[in-house]
Amino acid sequence: MRRAIYPGSFDPVTNGHLDVIERARKLFDEVIVAVAHNDEKQPLFSLKERLDLLRETASKINNVRIVKFKGLLVNFAQAQKAGAVIRGLRAVSDFEFEFQMALMNRKLDAAVETIFLMPKEEYTYLSSRIVKEIARLGGDISSFVPTCVAKALNRKFTR
Repeated sequence: MRRAIYPGSFDPVTNGHLDVIERARKLFDEVIVAVAHNDEKQPLFSLKERLDLLRETASKINNVRIVKFKGLLVNFAQAQKAGAVIRGLRAVSDFEFEFQMALMNRKLDAAVETIFLMPKEEYTYLSSRIVKEIARLGGDISSFVPTCVAKALNRKFTR
């Protein structure tokens, strides 16, 4: 089975993330969306909330599994018997960091390949950080995230 992991914080999941998941599903038999638990980050949504939002949106895509993970990505990939890591590239500014991570992962485990996928052009400017900022300032985010995510963001910022 050709299995890939799409890791991220998904704080929150955006339409760009979902587009990358759909693209990855065309290339692999199974895509594991791995929600990272990172003690050094202060996400807006808890790990449980991020998992729930992903399950409500991405689990509708065939052969997609939503899981949490902590630790080294290559170790997680080995445990899941995944041969590839999917990373989304929106712009040239993403490339340097992603390239560095891909090379380090290759050094840690040469059997795990990194595949870069670009989202649809309409999502290339989209990031979770920008979506949160627009929502915090009361802007319309309905075209950037699924409805359940927009509602969750509105609840966070109207308290």
